[in-house]
Amino acid sequence: MLYSSHISWSSPTTPTPLELYPALAFDRLFKDEVDRGDKSVLDAVLADARDFRKNVSSSDQRKLDEYLDSVREVEQRIERAGQKGQVQGWRPTLEKPDMPRPADGIPQNIAEHMRLMCDILVLGFQTDTTRIGTLKLNNDHSSLRFPHLGVDYMIHHLLSHSDTADWLKVNQFFIEQLGYIARRLEAIREGDRTALDNSMILYCSSMLTGNHEANQLPVVLLGGGGGKIQGGRVLDYLDKPNRKMCSLFLSLLDKADVHLKEFGDSQDRLAEI
Repeated sequence: MLYSSHISWSSPTTPTPLELYPALAFDRLFKDEVDRGDKSVLDAVLADARDFRKNVSSSDQRKLDEYLDSVREVEQRIERAGQKGQVQGWRPTLEKPDMPRPADGIPQNIAEHMRLMCDILVLGFQTDTTRIGTLKLNNDHSSLRFPHLGVDYMIHHLLSHSDTADWLKVNQFFIEQLGYIARRLEAIREGDRTALDNSMILYCSSMLTGNHEANQLPVVLLGGGGGKIQGGRVLDYLDKPNRKMCSLFLSLLDKADVHLKEFGDSQDRLAEI
C-alpha cells in the first residue's frame, strides 16, 4: 500500500514520512527548538530496532532497514527544524510565520484540514524556510468521506470506481485547493516576479476519469519556474514516443539548475517544456 499513500521518496524503496497533523508540520518548519521528548522517542525506536535486527532473516533485515531510513529522515527533519535556507537574489517577504500555530490534532473538517496544510506549504515558501514540498490531499485507497460536499454515502476509494457527478464534485474540490495555493503564491511579491512566477507546481492524478481509467494521466503544471516555463498551453503526448513522467521530471530539474543524465526510466527531456 506504500505506493498509494506516498508521493515523496528518498530512495526507490523508501518513502518520505508523511505529516498529517498541521501543528506538527508547522513545528517542523518554524519551531526554533524541538522538544527533547521528540528526540528521545526516536532514540528509543532506533535502539530497539537495532536489537531486533539481530534476530531476523536477511530479507526482514532489508525491510527493517527501509523503515529505519524513514526514522532517520524524521531525525534529520527535527535537526533542521527552525533553520532558514540560504537566500539567493531576493529577501523573503516574511521572516517568521504570520499565522498562529494550528491547534493540536487533526481537524475534523476536511476542508479546514486541507486549507491549513496549503497555508503551511505557502508559508514555507514565503519565509524561504524550504524550497520544495509535496502535498498529498488524499490516499488512493482512502476511506475518506466528503459530507461538506453532500457526498457522505460512499468512501473515496469506492467512489473512484464510478464516473458520476459526485466523483466529479470531489475532484473539483481537490482542484480548488490547487487554485487556492496558486492564488496565495500569486499575491506574494519576490522582486520583479511573484512567488508563483518563481515556482513550479505539479499536480498529478492516478486516473483520467472514474472507473480507474489510467490509459492517460492528466498533469497540470503551474508557475513560471523563474521565467523559464511558458504557461497557457495544452501539450498532448498520447501518441509520442517519449511519453514518460520521468522525462517531465528531468525537464523540470533542468529549470531548477539540477542537471541529471537520467531519472527513473528516462534519459530524455521533453523539448516543449
